[in-house]
Amino acid sequence: MTEALLEARDLTKDYGAARALDGMSFRVGAGEILCLLGANGAGKTTTINLFLGFTAPTSGAALVAGREVAAEPEAARALLGYVAEVVSLYPTLSGAENLAFFCDLAGRPADPAQRDAILARLRFPQGAINRPAGEYSKGMRQKLGLAIALMKDARAILLDEPLSGLDPAAANDLVEVLRETAAGGTALLISTHDIFRAKDVATRIGIMRHGRMVDMIDPAGLSGDELDRLYLTHMAERAA
Repeated sequence: MTEALLEARDLTKDYGAARALDGMSFRVGAGEILCLLGANGAGKTTTINLFLGFTAPTSGAALVAGREVAAEPEAARALLGYVAEVVSLYPTLSGAENLAFFCDLAGRPADPAQRDAILARLRFPQGAINRPAGEYSKGMRQKLGLAIALMKDARAILLDEPLSGLDPAAANDLVEVLRETAAGGTALLISTHDIFRAKDVATRIGIMRHGRMVDMIDPAGLSGDELDRLYLTHMAERAA
């Protein structure tokens, strides 16, 4: 079995009397893309926050390459990249300056040759790296966020709604970039509401409901309509 670069072991998270996650378990190995699908409040973002160490589990554990996040937060974060739904960049700095700043912050000074190779791999528009980041489209910001993660040699990357708000062409391009990133040996965990893009990009899809993983699917064996019907069935069970 492929080494688990991301692993949830019976993860439970309570906020007072509210249970956001309820004993969730899964593994994501090198080269795998797990997409988490679920309605608002299903626990997708809470799951990502537990891996990032932004909050601590009530019980269970989140592990990054075998390191328990709650016990070794700095060691775990050093192996992670994170791309938020809205990538925060300094708008008056160029893309190159933003990338250099965040690489320095991670303790990995940017190497120009490596930077240019990664930007080419991500199909970042040529010459745009020297423009102010405030001029970037959302797709460009997402790619720069991925570049920052790859520059720090992240073994696993967490993405929260990375395709939200992208036009179809930009979304198609980002799906290809994510596939190529995984093919290089990186593990990807993606939170999304987009069923059909999840089918395009994921090696596995986890459907979440009430903080639980209620189904784990191989999308290669399903049509888009079949996946849609399966998802709606789970959501109807949620409402029942």
